[in-house]
Amino acid sequence: MILSSDYHTHTTFSHGKGQIIDNAIIAKEKGLVELGISDHGFSHPAFGLTKNKIPKMKTLCKNASEQTGVKVLLGIESNIIGTDGTVDLKEKLYDDFDIFLAGIHKFVLYKMNTIFPLFIRNFFCSTFNKKKVSKSLIDTNTKTFINVIKKNPVDVITHLNFCCFADAKEVAKVARDYGTYIELNSKKTHLTDEELYEVASTGVQFVINSDAHTPDRVGEISLVEQMLERVKINREQIANIDGRLPTMRFKAFKEKR
Repeated sequence: MILSSDYHTHTTFSHGKGQIIDNAIIAKEKGLVELGISDHGFSHPAFGLTKNKIPKMKTLCKNASEQTGVKVLLGIESNIIGTDGTVDLKEKLYDDFDIFLAGIHKFVLYKMNTIFPLFIRNFFCSTFNKKKVSKSLIDTNTKTFINVIKKNPVDVITHLNFCCFADAKEVAKVARDYGTYIELNSKKTHLTDEELYEVASTGVQFVINSDAHTPDRVGEISLVEQMLERVKINREQIANIDGRLPTMRFKAFKEKR
């Protein structure tokens, strides 16, 4: 299994330790064709992107592409901030980005009516009570992910079920129908083997991403490789390996506007 692209990498523009060019150089060394710079979304108070830095990032991505020959895409790992599917990337900024990732993170500026159901309950359970997650919390998280996919042209749902608790199979069914990829994240364990098997059984498509926060981890997929040794899924469902590249929903959405 050879990785063709890595769409989830961070830089000093959010929570990463390297520059855009640093990530691109490692991507080149590892034989990647495409690289996503997908720093944290605007509602992250400590590590989020700021809108005034977008023009500089676009220029740096263009320069890195020209210098390395890797297609460097400016993306965003948008924060899910509402159970109704609200994320912190608004349509007026769509043209500034090439790829659109979305995920749930702990310490972000949620909508007021979402702080308890999406932050406090997940934080408590993920920290103190993983073995006794209520059905109502699972239902809330599941509906949240489904609303995000239905209401936004998201390319990739990142680290599904990391520090949150959803019915991953139900989320995958909607992702399959809307053309959104489920990420296999090689930085953190987020799906159990049983969940991965159930998710794959829906026929949803995956992308493998490193979630690199340092340049040396760009293209690093050993954690996912270990998981795929245990859970045998159809490699044709993984869209960014062995020379294949995914068809991104976000790009198609913008082209049709």
